[in-house]
Amino acid sequence: MNRSFAPKVVTANRLQEGDVVYLTADDRWSLVHHEAELIEDEAHAQMRLLHAAAQKLVVVGAYLADAKPGPNGPEPTHFREEFRTRGPSNYHHGKQADLTT
Repeated sequence: MNRSFAPKVVTANRLQEGDVVYLTADDRWSLVHHEAELIEDEAHAQMRLLHAAAQKLVVVGAYLADAKPGPNGPEPTHFREEFRTRGPSNYHHGKQADLTT
């Protein structure tokens, strides 16, 4: 039984800072989930993941995360990914601090 492919984004952690980042359609790593490329084709998703994994001096732990189209770009569909969009949770820094300034 074939399961249909759910849309994905490529996510990883930036090697130097550890920030969660998302691969955009123009090959940038963005801190913002809604700037990520929403991939709706399984073969294209695998190619983008290989492209991300090859950037060993920039990111670590690249993987495909389920996402859905939203009014401002891709939105996470799983609690873990929603949590990762908010940045570190141990104290107010990183993305959390940037959002308040």
